[in-house]
Amino acid sequence: MDPDVLVIGGGNAALCAALMAREAGRSVLLLEAAPRDWRGGNSGHTRNLRCMHDTPQDVLVEAYPEEEFWQDLLKVTGGITNEHLARMVIRASSTCRDWMRRHGVHFQPPLSGALHVARTNAFFMGGGKALVNAYYRSAERLGVQVRYASPVDRLEIEGGEFRAAWVGEQRITAKTCVLAAGGFESNREWLREAWGQNARGEWPSDNFLIRGTAFNRGVLLRHLLEDHGADRIGDPTQAHMVAIDARAPLYDGGICTRIDCVSLGVVVNREAERFYDEGEDFWPKRYAIWGRLVAQQPGQTAWSVIDAKAIGRFMPPVFPGVRADSLPELARKLGLDEERFMQTLDAYNGACRVGHFDHTALDDCHTEGLVPAKTHWARPIDTAPFYGYQLRPGVTFTYLGLETDDTAAVRFAGQPSTSLFVAGEMMAGNVLGKGYTAGVGMSIGTAFGRIAGRNAALAATGHPAVRGAVTEKA
Repeated sequence: MDPDVLVIGGGNAALCAALMAREAGRSVLLLEAAPRDWRGGNSGHTRNLRCMHDTPQDVLVEAYPEEEFWQDLLKVTGGITNEHLARMVIRASSTCRDWMRRHGVHFQPPLSGALHVARTNAFFMGGGKALVNAYYRSAERLGVQVRYASPVDRLEIEGGEFRAAWVGEQRITAKTCVLAAGGFESNREWLREAWGQNARGEWPSDNFLIRGTAFNRGVLLRHLLEDHGADRIGDPTQAHMVAIDARAPLYDGGICTRIDCVSLGVVVNREAERFYDEGEDFWPKRYAIWGRLVAQQPGQTAWSVIDAKAIGRFMPPVFPGVRADSLPELARKLGLDEERFMQTLDAYNGACRVGHFDHTALDDCHTEGLVPAKTHWARPIDTAPFYGYQLRPGVTFTYLGLETDDTAAVRFAGQPSTSLFVAGEMMAGNVLGKGYTAGVGMSIGTAFGRIAGRNAALAATGHPAVRGAVTEKA
């Protein structure tokens, strides 16, 4: 028997959609491209959800009001965002945790040393993998059918309406469908096409590593855009890109490959030159700009350099840094020109104006007369031992996607479909034109996954889509 609602994808957004549709009494089939052991997409690598709140709430301290969340998002996106949809996501983030708990998700206070994040982000007990497993358990308990190793190759769409999905030679029909199959970050050919060749004759994307799942190849996204003419949004070169350890695996490196000490030292390129303000803002707000910054440097690589004073103030990386007892020795070990490296470090050290150092606040330690400046947490790198970490761009997910509205409907020539909906990375570009701030991907996926699931369930019974986020009263 064909399901009422077909959900394509297996991560957070897909699971939220499947659970919502099933809670509404509809039969649901979820198709996950990955085998069971690799289920969950990029959601398995997540740690937290960015949440608006006006007063302290369980694991969240102080307040993080709507306007501050919006300003943070506005800053990281450079204004390339749909304010209506963004504010809808922001408001939804304040009310979704009770629903998440009902489906087995547990939250915990953040780890010591990340207390400033406790104001903005609710951490999952056991991380993203535990969240994914909780949702799958709940889905199966409620009677959602789940099929693994079932990548969808193509869709049948007539007049903007969903008719069927194909998994290889198998045709699957349903009354409505939710697309939540991720971006194209693991399609290296598409990345190469998007990024092209730079002025140095390099193909930058050839040097990218993929933090996310190897199963997100964008087959369905490209099919919707090119074969069905679905309305698109976003730039194919924009993505959640992080400066990660150059020794990370090619795929699925996840969060453990991140280098969190950037704001505590300096970052130099292959020419041993600094190229950006390492102390611009708190790391959880700005960490995801650094992948793109490194991608623009020669050889798409850079080195984060710290001294002994930084140790214990950041999450230790999986791989130890290159250690040296002097800065010239470190330059040699890193394979950088010693003279130029020392010129850069001496200039930086001489420009530091140290006041009251506090890595949990935007402190007054800064540089003077240095370009680029370091505006916070600027302390001389002068205390042995010294450490260096080679960086590469790590792509988590891409922002090119399907344009949508507050019903989560896929649009064709400006007209919303009444039977095809989208959530998660496939539409995140509506909110994230560029940049990133910690936990907002889960905010988007949760909000739009629930909207898509609710509206797919309504459409399956002939009812019109409801505008706006799901509330607990709905």
